[in-house]
Amino acid sequence: MTKDIARDAVLKKSEDVKGVEIRGYDFSKQFNLDEFIKAYGSTGFQASNLAKAIEIIKKMRKNKATIFLAYTSNMVTSGVREVIAFLTKNRFVDILVTTGGGVEEDIIKCYKPFILGRFEADGAELRRKGINRTGNIFIPNDRYIQFEKIMNRFFKKLLERQKKEERVFTISELVHELGKEVSDENSIYYWASKNNIPVFCPTLTDGSIGDMLYFFRKDNPEFKVDIAKDIVNLNDMALNAEKSGVIILGSGPIKHHVSNANLFRDGSDYAVYINSVLEFDGSDSGARPEEAVSWGKIKPDADRIKVYGDATIIFPLIVASVFGKQG
Repeated sequence: MTKDIARDAVLKKSEDVKGVEIRGYDFSKQFNLDEFIKAYGSTGFQASNLAKAIEIIKKMRKNKATIFLAYTSNMVTSGVREVIAFLTKNRFVDILVTTGGGVEEDIIKCYKPFILGRFEADGAELRRKGINRTGNIFIPNDRYIQFEKIMNRFFKKLLERQKKEERVFTISELVHELGKEVSDENSIYYWASKNNIPVFCPTLTDGSIGDMLYFFRKDNPEFKVDIAKDIVNLNDMALNAEKSGVIILGSGPIKHHVSNANLFRDGSDYAVYINSVLEFDGSDSGARPEEAVSWGKIKPDADRIKVYGDATIIFPLIVASVFGKQG
């Protein structure tokens, strides 16, 4: 009797399950990138979520959705900068949302590169040498010294226009004008300015640009930047979109800024999140798309997925699959 109970517990009868058979890529065949990425769909775990993200973004393009691409500054610190610049150059995205660091680091790289370093580098030693570290990327302080000179000239030019035209520039207008100041075709904002793709930056002052604004305002207290008009413009763009698709690399203010704009249209039609944050603490950063549905930021019937992981690995694979052939 005891044996039968144990056997029934261990070998419990199951119902039949229909669906995709779990199977990885067959490397015994000649390598094919399209087939390789397609195999992610049957691999399981986050690989299958990545495959679903690719299909959702393909639907965004097929159905001509207005695509919001939001990304944190570390994406620009890394080589994902060039990936975003590619999308912007080819008008594959319609609206960009980023942080202060996501603006300034792109401009800094137009003049001097960042250098691959080490995660375990000694912080005190780097500080002594005037080298800043973001993960395993080194950013010598001379980049910021040069950036200050660039921004001082730029702010003076903007202040002169503010007085002459009797207007206050929005942050998106500021970034648009800043993009005109550079000629590096690897720059996101060079192409955003050329292609009139708006760039919204709700946290412009949280970084080196904020430092430069602090010093500049000390000498020029009349200099102003308008944040109110930008929120109207962003919300209107979401509201007026026939279809809305959001791609969010990272979390924090950029994630919520795009999501909240889509609340005004009762939610986006498509949503792809890529980040490594968990939801246990109730933060919006770690929240899954299902939570956004409860707020009306994503439609209940929307195609949606969150891919957990490092966007520097995941996003280039998506772009290679969806946009890499430029159409």
